[in-house]
Amino acid sequence: MTTTTATLPGPLPSLGLNLKPLLIALLLIVAGAIYLGDTVSVRQSALWVVGALLGVTLYHSSFGFTQAWRVFVSDRRGAGLRAQMLMLAFGVILFFPFLAQGSLAGQAVSGFVSPPGVSVLLGAFIFGLGMQLGGGCASGTLFAVGGGSTRMLVTLFFFIVGSILAALNFTWWSTLPALAPVSLVKAWGLWPALLANLLVFALIAGLTVVLEKRRHGQLVSHATGTSRPATLLRGPWPLVWGAVALVLLNFATLALAGRPWGITSAFALWGSKGLLALGADPAQWAFWAKNPAALTAPVSQDITSVMDVGLILGALAAAAAAGKFAPIWKIPARSLLAAAIGGIFLGYGARLAFGCNIGAYFSGILSGSLHAWLWLPAAFAGSALGVHLRPWFGLQVEKTPRMTAC
Repeated sequence: MTTTTATLPGPLPSLGLNLKPLLIALLLIVAGAIYLGDTVSVRQSALWVVGALLGVTLYHSSFGFTQAWRVFVSDRRGAGLRAQMLMLAFGVILFFPFLAQGSLAGQAVSGFVSPPGVSVLLGAFIFGLGMQLGGGCASGTLFAVGGGSTRMLVTLFFFIVGSILAALNFTWWSTLPALAPVSLVKAWGLWPALLANLLVFALIAGLTVVLEKRRHGQLVSHATGTSRPATLLRGPWPLVWGAVALVLLNFATLALAGRPWGITSAFALWGSKGLLALGADPAQWAFWAKNPAALTAPVSQDITSVMDVGLILGALAAAAAAGKFAPIWKIPARSLLAAAIGGIFLGYGARLAFGCNIGAYFSGILSGSLHAWLWLPAAFAGSALGVHLRPWFGLQVEKTPRMTAC
């Protein structure tokens, strides 16, 4: 008699997803879009989605400012900085013509143009220092929180604390010497401003090439840390993809909100609302004198808040889709201390400098604001100091291994 043995099917192959976090993130994104469309406006709903797409972009491309600056300071690797220059070049080509005419698709638009002065230099330096101790910039903090970084939750909390302290001290730093706001697009005209910006971007990118080759003999490949090929939904993306996507999504923000993408103003709002709930009266602060209604209005009406929360959820969805959502709760005490100090510096510095790496640097340069060009070198100098302080807190400073004959 012949017998046959039935082969039972094995377990289904893993998709490499963190399914529950992915479903939760997607449901919250959809629910938030519907809620905002019903209670605020279709534009606010669209900005929520743009925020989520920014989170996906930042996570999948690992498009950070903090690490890019750190590896250049410590190891002269310039791929991240060159990607930033590419992003800015594409951005000014797209933004400047519409800012020059003052309208986009029939809607009035304006950039982030702030007074260049002592507070910008001081605030940007403090912010740059905070980037390296806190472990992220403004956008980096949010997408890392969404991606499951528990340490960055500490940085975000103290980012909000620093924002509150800066709002409380507004009377002091707002009186520091400063010039009137200057828009290079309006002061110089479209073409001179555009060509001057493109020239500076090219010079910075060229300098990174020279210094990197001098240190390493060649350009160091920007490794993604994985052998998995790039895919749109699961990453990892090349830096160029991230640069282009960030500009397009910032442009979508300009079209929908009438102004570019910003992040940190929401932190001062969240902290002040928290104090209001605890019985304090931040409405009496000079910081809120020009916009007291923001403290009593629902957070859902604040464009920056809506986009920030959307960004966190987008990063959560991206991390889960990549199978990388795995929070680690055991964090060394020195690292937590650095996160707290860095967060306070980030929050305080962002308010003094009229923005962060997004509002003052990325969107500031795309706005043609002179203050953005003060922010960049001051923040880079603060970041360089922060790189040298990181080992005191047990934080890594990346170095390319030296080639040997062994």
